[in-house]
Amino acid sequence: MPSSEDRLDQAADAYASHLRDCRQCRADGRECPAAKFLRRAHNNLLREARRGSAAARR
Repeated sequence: MPSSEDRLDQAADAYASHLRDCRQCRADGRECPAAKFLRRAHNNLLREARRGSAAARR
């Protein structure tokens, strides 16, 4: 099972790759629904990782 850091890196890579390759995102200069979903997934994983590290410090 991938670590939370690996999942976070994968989510960031997927988001960046999508923005780079998506015709709609490039043409409009705005994120398409798929990009918004990928960004939200990345942000959720980031929040989860931060919560985990904060809990570990206690």
